[in-house]
Amino acid sequence: MTNLVTIRHNFETAHRLPHLPGKCQSLHGHSWWAEVTVAAPDLSPAGMVVEFGAFKKELRAWIDQHLDHGAMLGAQDALLPILRAHGSKVYEVTRWPTVEATAELLAHVAGDILFGLDHAYRAYISRVHITETHANGATWEQTDPFEDAS
Repeated sequence: MTNLVTIRHNFETAHRLPHLPGKCQSLHGHSWWAEVTVAAPDLSPAGMVVEFGAFKKELRAWIDQHLDHGAMLGAQDALLPILRAHGSKVYEVTRWPTVEATAELLAHVAGDILFGLDHAYRAYISRVHITETHANGATWEQTDPFEDAS
């Protein structure tokens, strides 16, 4: 059996994908939605997967501080120094900021947050689903990373 909890949060962020053909080469924004799921085979002695309020607060704070009402740009993007020079909020990603890469980024951020909080034994980030429009999204998933260690 697996126990799951999911946090949802929305944010407004611009990005561009100049390495791909088509209209996404231009700087444009989306109303993104993030759904982050934490899994654990058993609940903690306190009856939880993770302390929900603290996890939600820290994840939402990270997204709001780094992504909301800013731009995500790849480290190679020529607009990066220009926008920074003009005081724009820019989050630099090592990869291009595709919806897939954004799901992976938030999986790592959520994992760092999770392990700083009270959580059930063997709790882990199992799924991050990101939508950048009402019709387009990507999902990052992980099976139990502790399974082989038991």
